[in-house]
Amino acid sequence: MGDEAQRLRLPSVLAVASSLLWLPQAALIAALIAGFIAGETLIPPLVTGLALATLTLARALLSSRAEALLFAVAEDFIRRQRQRILRIEATAETPAGAGSTAALLREKLDTLAPYLTRFAPAMARTRVVPLVILAAALSQSWAMALVLLVAGPVIPLFMALIGRAAEGASAKHLAGVSTLSDLLVDRLAALPDIRILGAGDRVTAGFGEEARDLATRAMSVLRLAFLSSTVLELFAALGTAMTAVWVGFSLLEVINWGSWGGGLTPLGGIFLLLLVPDFFQPLRDLASAWHDRAAARAVAAEIATWEAINRPAILGGLGPIEGADGPATLAWRDLTARGTSYPDAVIAPGERVAITGPSGAGKSTLLSILAGLITPTTGEIEAGGRVLDTGNADDWRARIGWMPQTPRFPDAPLAEVIGTDDPEVLAQAQLTEVVARLPEGLATTLGETGAGLSGGEARRVLAARLIAVRPEVVLADEPTADLDAATARAITEAILSLAGHGATLIVATHDPALIARMDRVIEVRR
Repeated sequence: MGDEAQRLRLPSVLAVASSLLWLPQAALIAALIAGFIAGETLIPPLVTGLALATLTLARALLSSRAEALLFAVAEDFIRRQRQRILRIEATAETPAGAGSTAALLREKLDTLAPYLTRFAPAMARTRVVPLVILAAALSQSWAMALVLLVAGPVIPLFMALIGRAAEGASAKHLAGVSTLSDLLVDRLAALPDIRILGAGDRVTAGFGEEARDLATRAMSVLRLAFLSSTVLELFAALGTAMTAVWVGFSLLEVINWGSWGGGLTPLGGIFLLLLVPDFFQPLRDLASAWHDRAAARAVAAEIATWEAINRPAILGGLGPIEGADGPATLAWRDLTARGTSYPDAVIAPGERVAITGPSGAGKSTLLSILAGLITPTTGEIEAGGRVLDTGNADDWRARIGWMPQTPRFPDAPLAEVIGTDDPEVLAQAQLTEVVARLPEGLATTLGETGAGLSGGEARRVLAARLIAVRPEVVLADEPTADLDAATARAITEAILSLAGHGATLIVATHDPALIARMDRVIEVRR
């Protein structure tokens, strides 16, 4: 947040200036009241009125400008954090739960706004305003300066002590929000199975228990907030009350100590009464913002933990798309990742290559590396005549067609997912009959996991998309695994049809029939 710290300085300075303008306002009001009590005019009323109106307007303008700048900084920071998290999540090797990610992007990041808009100006006011008011009080009375000097530091002390507990409670509450969000998404995804199994009551009971646990955590945060507010208001009230009592008895000449020279004047007494509440106000604001800080620190810790788990696995996304250049060749050497050393290889455009090996040997990992989705431990990859790196991986992926073993679909009509409604493409992918029995045909939205389609049918959708897009390189991960013979043949023919249009095929597979149709085999072993 280095840039944000710089951008928060100006609004913090404006907030301090707005608060300090209360001192001349208080002096004018004190002079007006003191003159009324004494039956004489210390300052002409017209001058006093104009001065007060000018100071009030100046305070309002400074405060308004400071708040506008603060909210602009907060909105910009949260927007950039959301974009960064979405970019990392979209390219992570192991994405986080949908529910926890949604909670992080929405309500958790929103908790940063109160911190960004309140803490920095409150801290700036606390560093300046109480000291200035203390000096002004000291000019009228050493006794009142002593009271403020004793009461003031107690508030930050309790604020820090309670704030440590509040930070832990906020972290637990945020963790509960993530757990409940993930649980909700999982239960909604499994709703058909839950209904078939008749497990609705058990699922509802379990969800209710998690919700009650979250409510308990939320109440613990609120209890700490109310506790700290009570303690801080107590000391602020005591300091204000002691000032009022001393000023009252001094003006009634019941006591004659604590002030300088000839005793306290009505002007000095009223001035003190007007200043003391504003001595404690920045401390109150900081105490309130301290809870915002605790929540923000908890969110920052969660983001750091999330980012460590979901560190971006792709090479690209950081540089511009430079445009394709050169044929879509692939070559790698000295390549290792996740305990597997891969044999050096060169794949020419239009070749059909099978990646084989035992389960867990690293075939899928190799495909992800070739797509620029995983960074290898050692070695380098030449893709399209260039070494694959952060500057050109986006360009390379624009030339690739990807068929994962477990398809995932965007929230869009099927025609949009495939990229065309051409009947010839559907027929080539043997998808015509599948589309015909969908409730809305090509206008059907499948959902993330392709609800309503079998595994083989979902892969036919991916094959149709590849046929429509016609990428230069196709990376397919076990495209015929767990399929019946007829469906496996359909998927095989759809993939091979791409080779007929000049595409390079790189297929990780155990299927002997598919391997036999390839030009050559690269065997992967740990």
